[in-house]
Amino acid sequence: MRFGGEKRFASAVGLVLGLLCAVEAAAKVNKHKPWIETTYHGIVTENDDKVILDPPLIALDKDAPLRYAESFEVTLTKEGEICSFRIHGQNVPFEAVVLDKSTGEGVIRAKDKLDCELQKEHTFTIQAYDCGEGPDGANMKKSHKATVHIQVNDINEYSPVFKEKTYKATVIEGKKYDSILRMEAVDADCSFQYSQICNYEIVTPDIPFTIDKDGFIKNTEKLSYGKEHMYKLTVTAYDCGKNRASEDVLVKISVKPSCKPSWQDFNKRIEYEPGTGSLALFPSMHLETCDVPITSIRANIELETNHIGKGCDRDTYSEKSLHKLCGASSGTVELLPAPSSSANWTVGLPTDNGHDSDQVFEFNGTQAIKVPDGLVSTNMKEPFTISVWMRHGPGAHEKETILCNSDKTDMNRHHYSLYVHNCRLIFLLRQDPSEAENYKPAEFHWKLDQVCDKEWHHYVLNVEFPTVSLFVDGATFEPFMVTEDYPLHASKIETQLTVGACWQGGNARMAQFFRGNLAGLIIRSGKLENKKVIDCLYTCKEGLDVQLPEEVASAVKVEFNPNQSSLTVEGDDIGAFEKVMQHISYLNSRQFPTPGIRHLRISTTVKCFNEDSCVTVPDAEGYVMVLQPEEPKISLSGIDHFARSAAEFESPEGVTLFPELRIVSTITREVEADTESEAAEGADDDPTVQETVVSEEIMHNLDTCEVTVVGDELDGEHESLEVDQSQLQQRALEMSSSNLGLVIIGVNTMANYEHVLHLIRYKNWHTEALFDRKFKLVCSELNGRYISNDFKVEVNVIHTANPVEHANNAMVPSSFINHVHHSSVELSGHNLVNAHQASVVPSAATIVIVVCVSFLVFMIILGVFRIRAAHQRTMRDQESGKENEMDWDDSALTITVNPMETYEDQHSSEEEEEEEESEDGEEEDDITSAESESSEDEEGGEPEDQQGTSRQQQLEWDDSTLTY
Repeated sequence: MRFGGEKRFASAVGLVLGLLCAVEAAAKVNKHKPWIETTYHGIVTENDDKVILDPPLIALDKDAPLRYAESFEVTLTKEGEICSFRIHGQNVPFEAVVLDKSTGEGVIRAKDKLDCELQKEHTFTIQAYDCGEGPDGANMKKSHKATVHIQVNDINEYSPVFKEKTYKATVIEGKKYDSILRMEAVDADCSFQYSQICNYEIVTPDIPFTIDKDGFIKNTEKLSYGKEHMYKLTVTAYDCGKNRASEDVLVKISVKPSCKPSWQDFNKRIEYEPGTGSLALFPSMHLETCDVPITSIRANIELETNHIGKGCDRDTYSEKSLHKLCGASSGTVELLPAPSSSANWTVGLPTDNGHDSDQVFEFNGTQAIKVPDGLVSTNMKEPFTISVWMRHGPGAHEKETILCNSDKTDMNRHHYSLYVHNCRLIFLLRQDPSEAENYKPAEFHWKLDQVCDKEWHHYVLNVEFPTVSLFVDGATFEPFMVTEDYPLHASKIETQLTVGACWQGGNARMAQFFRGNLAGLIIRSGKLENKKVIDCLYTCKEGLDVQLPEEVASAVKVEFNPNQSSLTVEGDDIGAFEKVMQHISYLNSRQFPTPGIRHLRISTTVKCFNEDSCVTVPDAEGYVMVLQPEEPKISLSGIDHFARSAAEFESPEGVTLFPELRIVSTITREVEADTESEAAEGADDDPTVQETVVSEEIMHNLDTCEVTVVGDELDGEHESLEVDQSQLQQRALEMSSSNLGLVIIGVNTMANYEHVLHLIRYKNWHTEALFDRKFKLVCSELNGRYISNDFKVEVNVIHTANPVEHANNAMVPSSFINHVHHSSVELSGHNLVNAHQASVVPSAATIVIVVCVSFLVFMIILGVFRIRAAHQRTMRDQESGKENEMDWDDSALTITVNPMETYEDQHSSEEEEEEEESEDGEEEDDITSAESESSEDEEGGEPEDQQGTSRQQQLEWDDSTLTY
């Protein structure tokens, strides 16, 4: 039984082995391709890598063994297994991974995090690959290509953002609006759900406004301008995922009064920076007419400048200089000049100091001045001109004299005068005695509103007897009345010219005082007939201007007043009218204008179709603020200390005082630091960062340079300051001089002033007692508004000593007397005064002093000459009564000597030798120190005639800085 069972088991085993061999032989052949679906759809959430596919990714292969054959070990074979999935496409951010080779199950996942906002969908193809045959995977099969569509699902990662940083709107009071403005926010999310704004909300509580889900704001009640001019509210937004806006937004709603015709949209304050040319005053202005039909419109624009200078901004040069600039240069005499050393008769009058604006003089009814005799030499028989600026208001019914020429003594006759009486301007001119004593015109009367309107006006009287013509602010006025009188009786009484009152010679007092302000009073020989000159004297440097656009030039009419402080615009086309208004500008042509406020006023009249219902436009007001100009700093520099020989001072040419003078004017301005460097260094966050101040050279005119003597006044008998008159005339400059110095006057460039100042020479033909002279130079611009530094020059006189023979030693103490016959030390052009100097100073020390002084002279003349010093000493026995004598080869030496005070302390030659030895070890000082000491010696020298009168005076050298 056991034997039969074993046979059956063996046969079964054999059968199984045969089957296994047959299966193995069949499995080694890879006959089929893997199979996958043709289309897949997937979903992936952004910022995640897992893709959910429908259907799942599974590859099938018919070469795989049957699953129900449980007795087979299918893992022992490769045929039928899926080894990989491959994705085809460009820049596909996905990869496919096999999860189970035997089942062919796989998965698709993202390589990196996906962004729905960049790409919502991805499409690509995929293939499955089996593992092939045998160990080396030969005969690998691949499936067909399947299309994969993957959609990226959005997450609510972004918050709403408003399109504008702030919102503004304007409403009219008393109205309820369906919509005042619309706000709009956006969301950067890619999905419809999260990118939509589902709600807006006003955060600010208790305000009469509401907002709907579409962002429209409207008021919930009628608004009142009197209650609130502007509402400020904060608004936020929410997307449909309930994310709130990243930043809330500010909404400004302005409430306007109910419509009233007026000028709109112009700045009340307009800043004008000097030197920038024209500045548009109303660049965006328009007229609100409240929909009323208008047929014509007229506007008057007025620039108020009455408080600036003499009615407006003008150059503040002296009146004489202004006449020159305007072309009336000959024979002008200024009666009210700025107070100075050369014109001091106006010192006692109150002024405005003439700095920022014109210099004016105030007369309060008790003040007057006398003009120096001889200043005015105008012949009344010849044509002449009187010009003056005057501001005068209604006053008493008495005569108020501006200018008067009357008898100096004995009588009160008025030869000529200009005065105000009952708001009339009157000019009196009495003729001198003549053969025919007939009535002649004597008083010329003008009745003018300008005389008493308390405003500045410019008056010019052209006198050409028997006619007198008057110009007021450039306009001509004829006298309304002329009275006649007899000529004056013959008299030898001198006359007195006064300003602000009239001198009564019989009573020796002033009378008929003026009350008001005067400036620029001049008398000029000859008529001022040229109207251009008169206009030039009066014309302002500031005013209104307009450049008419070509398209509206014919539709609008524009007119200016003479000084361009007012203009009138008239037209019937509102659009063209507004364009003209927008082109009106302010212009100030001064390089350094007067800072301050200029008020603006716009007066408007409107005509309508229905005159009864026509609108009224109120006046619009504002002001121009002229900023402070950058003030120039005028700097004078050059050689301020030098020495010249006495012969040069006494020569016909004299000594040039300012040979290397330089005039430079600079302004300083603040400049912001370089923004790039600030960003690099983080300076923007540093509150201590300051602006950089830079200096910039500019060019402008000068009107005065004054040279004054420091110390004693000039003595006209033996010294003077001179300048080439022809050079002055070529540059239209004038010079006045006195014992205090000289003054050069006239508006001209800094270069021309510099050239003329180089020509100023100082002469002195009596230099024996002169050792130095000091001068001060000051230049100014705009009548003293800008003044330079004080440039001081010191000039030293180099004296040369005269030879003195047979000096008398009788006055010298006996202990210092040596018997000598010719005790003079001769040096080239210079002789020591005291002959006994050789016996007082040891011989060796004297030699060293001479050599050092010679070296000093060598350095002063810049090494031009080479010094050769040869000395010889011969000493004779004192018992034999012979003299000590020193002979020098002094052909190349020029020594300046300084006799000092009397030798009081007597020193022996041994003590001086010890002093000499102690100084041998000192180092030599620089030449500057020695040069300074030499200069002091020269200044302290006594006249030689005094030196020869005393034998007790000795020569003593300060040799503390010399090396023996």
